[in-house]
Amino acid sequence: MVNQPSVRSESPDSQEKPAKIHLPRTSESETLKKIRHTTSHVMAMAVQKLFPKAQVTIGPWIENGFYYDFDSPEPFTEKDLKAIKKEMIKIINRKLPVIREEVSREEAERRIKAINEPYKLEILEGLQEPITIYHLGEQWWDLCAGPHIENTAELNPNAIELETVAGAYWRGDATKAQLQRIYGTAWETPEQLEEYKRRKEEALRRDHRKLGKELGLFIFADDVGPGLPLWTPKGTILRSTLEDFLKQEQIKRGYLPVVTPHIARVDLFKTSGHWQKYKEDMFPMMADDEEAKAIEQGFVLKPMNCPFHIQIYKSELRSYRELPMRLAEFGTVYRYEQSGELGGLTRVRGFTVDDSHLFVTPEQLDGEFLNVVDLILSVFKSLQLKNFKARLSFRDPESDKYIGSDEVWETSQNAIRRAVETLGMNYFEGIGEAAFYGPKLDFIFQDALDREWQLGTVQVDYNLPERFELEYVAEDGSRKRPVMIHRAPFGSLERLIGILIEEYAGDFPLWLAPIQIRLLSVKDEFLPYIQNVVKELQVLGIRAEADTSGERLAKQIRNAETQKIPVMAIVGEKEVESNSLNIRTRASGELGALPVAEVIQRMKQAIENYSNF
Repeated sequence: MVNQPSVRSESPDSQEKPAKIHLPRTSESETLKKIRHTTSHVMAMAVQKLFPKAQVTIGPWIENGFYYDFDSPEPFTEKDLKAIKKEMIKIINRKLPVIREEVSREEAERRIKAINEPYKLEILEGLQEPITIYHLGEQWWDLCAGPHIENTAELNPNAIELETVAGAYWRGDATKAQLQRIYGTAWETPEQLEEYKRRKEEALRRDHRKLGKELGLFIFADDVGPGLPLWTPKGTILRSTLEDFLKQEQIKRGYLPVVTPHIARVDLFKTSGHWQKYKEDMFPMMADDEEAKAIEQGFVLKPMNCPFHIQIYKSELRSYRELPMRLAEFGTVYRYEQSGELGGLTRVRGFTVDDSHLFVTPEQLDGEFLNVVDLILSVFKSLQLKNFKARLSFRDPESDKYIGSDEVWETSQNAIRRAVETLGMNYFEGIGEAAFYGPKLDFIFQDALDREWQLGTVQVDYNLPERFELEYVAEDGSRKRPVMIHRAPFGSLERLIGILIEEYAGDFPLWLAPIQIRLLSVKDEFLPYIQNVVKELQVLGIRAEADTSGERLAKQIRNAETQKIPVMAIVGEKEVESNSLNIRTRASGELGALPVAEVIQRMKQAIENYSNF
């Protein structure tokens, strides 16, 4: 056996983890809500003290802090942030009372005009009475609904940080004034702030955009356009592995594969309601001429797959004996996201949905819904995603963005509630989170940094079958409407991969890794042996490759570690003589020399069981 440089496992499980400090979101803590709202006012007061020409606009709390938008003739710099923070500490130490005052609309208007703050006048126009003003002592005030703490002395300067400056348009409208937005964060204790900063640093280390480039998984190209990822060979293997995994699970459960086009007539989406309710998020229509454009006759890139699957169902008169019918497709859809909202793989303009639409009788609905949830939970288990909760995404009765009758919505929402209660799942209700055509059960995943992402979703839909006049022949010969279940265990494949890269820190489990084993040679003379073993592994479906770089062994090992290859096999003279491989893994460390046949058997077993070598 050859002497080899030592290797340090970088598996997250092997690293010592710091004591867990809970960082609540603002929406979860009334105390943080008051602290952050007040800190934003303190920051605005400090800015206007140092920059008298700066005008304030809005300054809300956000989930991890706060921001304030300013119209200032001079751009804020990093040096300015330090000066603003210093001035904030002075304000806090003055122990100013935070005073709430109710005023008439006329009095508020008079005061705003007196200090020449035009943005506040525009804000005032949209406010409902009573109009409330919050003062910091007698020196500064702003229109605000609260809540706030009672005195700036309650703020801890060592638990406050000003983070970045960004551009923002007034009212989010690119035709209006461009403002400067200062982001900050505030916590109850300095320890919470330090943990927040640690997580931010860890998030940078795990950033899927950075790791995706380092691991050679995907790229973005200006010549192609923003929000349109290009997948490299390794990234394509990763995508294909995920697709094949889910396709196999679906075939076991009676799903039928379909393929549909990327474009369709506008009329299809008028019938579904997407054109009326979702038009602003769709790419512009392609029309033959101005006349066709004027009467909205043309083609659009599809934002959803469901109307296409409906056409396949509708192509024949179905019998109750054919139901449930489960149509499945990895369908690429297109959404015209604003450029400022794009973010790596988690927010793109073209993405692939592991879409399926189930056409069921009303009597089959509950059972099929439970089967879909079982599939999603099975997928999460194989992906080692354990920390998630269920959100019942229901409609807001006060909103007009939904289609269908109250009775249909109640029926759909009750079906979802029955399912989660039957399964004994922990859930919460998200009012206003429903799709425009039906309620959803969304799975909200919490990652290693306690950030939340929506992954799998299941929707109950009585409305689209009605709009498309779908039917089946019931047992008694009558024509009846099927119910649709929309489901996507992955959601967006692009978003899922972005989340997985960050959750695993690029260190994919063996079954999912683009390269599962790399063979390293002590000397070039052993390369023919290595290449024969690689071919043997590849024939058996194991993703293997040889390092033919000619580098020293230590450099080969470092390269494999950097690229997070799950298994390394080192070959020297003894390994060639004994037809073995000297194995070391990222999950379990050094395993020593093993016969090639045993390596193959153990790798195949681990891959089939979604486990480590």
